[in-house]
Amino acid sequence: MTSGASKRIADLESRLGVDLLIRHARGVQGTPAGLSLYHHAKAILRRVEIAQDVVAEFGKAGNPKVRLAANPSSIIAYIPPITRRYLSESPTARIDLQERYSYDIPRLVAENDADVGIYHALSPAPGVTSYPFKRDRIVLVTRRDHPLARVDEIFLEHANSYPFVGYFPRHTYDAFSSFAGRSLSRPLDVKIEVGNYEARCRLIQEGIGIGVIPEPNASPYLNLYNLKALKLLDEWAERQLYVCISNDRDLSDYPETKRFLDCLLAKSD
Repeated sequence: MTSGASKRIADLESRLGVDLLIRHARGVQGTPAGLSLYHHAKAILRRVEIAQDVVAEFGKAGNPKVRLAANPSSIIAYIPPITRRYLSESPTARIDLQERYSYDIPRLVAENDADVGIYHALSPAPGVTSYPFKRDRIVLVTRRDHPLARVDEIFLEHANSYPFVGYFPRHTYDAFSSFAGRSLSRPLDVKIEVGNYEARCRLIQEGIGIGVIPEPNASPYLNLYNLKALKLLDEWAERQLYVCISNDRDLSDYPETKRFLDCLLAKSD
């Protein structure tokens, strides 16, 4: 402990009329009164942090703001109508939308870099409070004249003799391999990697390969590029999407976050 800190604590002990520390040759140890004061001080600091966060919800213009981190498929399929409904109920509100991969979203929420997250996973992520949101599917996208297009549904293994167009950042490929790889006799032959879903569909149209794409992301381009989506029969192809908030966030202290969360989790008409 520095001499300055030691003096401040000694002054505080003098003012309170109680010992806060036991001092000995090896250092210091908190007394019961000192430990009690420590926990109360932590609680006060936490309330100050909450107050700062609540004020930050309003942004520079004084309008309420919600920071949302979501994966690409949820942004395309689900966020637009929910955003319309939320903004109709809170017309002065603002949404700061970050497009992120699912593996990164719970961390952003846990570290208070986002107020709400939407991610997909086999089970709820640790370190955050998660709520089941939606279910969607991974589909196999091919040209309409591709040999596989003669069927409407298929196991991925039965398509594994063809080249693929895809994009697997290290974390998402590890996750994909952990559940899909068990159903494959050999790794996918990925000829070209591109992250943009429209670009991927365009490459599939050119016959460079077939692709594994979330159904909401593939649907807008099927007619545009004369493609077909085959239902994958693999168990892992159906995905669970979750909405998450920080474990430390008491929603009664964050009214705008609560309004947005309620809107996300409300049943659609």
